[in-house]
Amino acid sequence: MTIVVTTPTGHVGSRAVRLLLQAGARPRVLVREPARLDEHTRAQVDVHRGDLTDAGFVRTALAGARTVFWVDPTPHTTADPIDVSLSTAAPLVSAARAGDVERVVLLSSIGAEKRHGVGHIDALAGIEEELDATGADVVHLRCAYFFTNLLLDLDGLSRGVLATAFAPDHPMPWVDPRDVGDVAAARLLCDTWRGRVVQAVHGPEDLTFRQVTRILTTALGRTVRLESVGDETVREALRAAGLPPSAVEAVVGMAAGSRGLVPEQPRTPVTTTPTRLDGWAHAELRPLLEKRRPA
Repeated sequence: MTIVVTTPTGHVGSRAVRLLLQAGARPRVLVREPARLDEHTRAQVDVHRGDLTDAGFVRTALAGARTVFWVDPTPHTTADPIDVSLSTAAPLVSAARAGDVERVVLLSSIGAEKRHGVGHIDALAGIEEELDATGADVVHLRCAYFFTNLLLDLDGLSRGVLATAFAPDHPMPWVDPRDVGDVAAARLLCDTWRGRVVQAVHGPEDLTFRQVTRILTTALGRTVRLESVGDETVREALRAAGLPPSAVEAVVGMAAGSRGLVPEQPRTPVTTTPTRLDGWAHAELRPLLEKRRPA
């Protein structure tokens, strides 16, 4: 059974690869920069070097594979990110439709169930629909807010500020990407599921951003206060950073379209993963911020 993993150096993909190796599998990894794989991993995987936006590369690299873990590589900052995400996934959809790929595990997101109106998440909804129409066996892993999103604003956190355009008092699942990788690897290795499956990966608890600031204050050993920002403020900042209009709306839409969202899949033992935010923040985030303290 050949298993293909895309974005094998990312937070989720690298964890999935590690578990596949520990289970005795030899996955095929599609990677743009093989040097980003550690030497031990490179020796135990089949490396296909190329860019996932290159349709010819993807179609060739998927040849002979039975199962694929697909992670959309499209940055939110890309011009026309929804169109790019859909076109990047097109060779996978084509391979599944032709029967060249039998099983796909897709890294999706909560909000995809709305199908429209959730910014760049709309692309994942489109990929879900296109894969569903192929007749292949498909698992959609719908995740919410990754712990690692906090790494995108180390400057703000170093000043004791957590800024967000999400509703500050609306609870939503927070999850460690490594736990998502665990679930992905389990699905890739399991040979019994069939048809279309939607599985949420909710993390251990639902948290509001206000609760997150209290957790971070304790875990980081510094006061963290919440700063709510409006959609227009976010738009202005993104425009000032040089993002094209389509990218601006794709980013703004993710928060705007998620306000009040209740995930379609409830919290159950199957959808709940173990890693808590406080432990992750103390182990992963605190050392990074300690390095930024003035001498």
